[in-house]
Amino acid sequence: MEFLKDLYDFLMERKKWWLIPIILALVLLGILMIFAESTAVAPFVYPMF
Repeated sequence: MEFLKDLYDFLMERKKWWLIPIILALVLLGILMIFAESTAVAPFVYPMF
C-alpha cells in the first residue's frame, strides 16, 4: 500500500494528471487478463487482441 501512496503523492506534487488514464487502463487490462485466464470469458476476450 505504500507504493500506491507514493504514486498518489507523486501525481499530486508533480501535476502529472495525464498519467492517471494510462495507469487506470493498464490496471483494468491486467484485471481483464487475469479473469480471462481462469474463466469461460477467454474465448470472447482473446479475439479483441
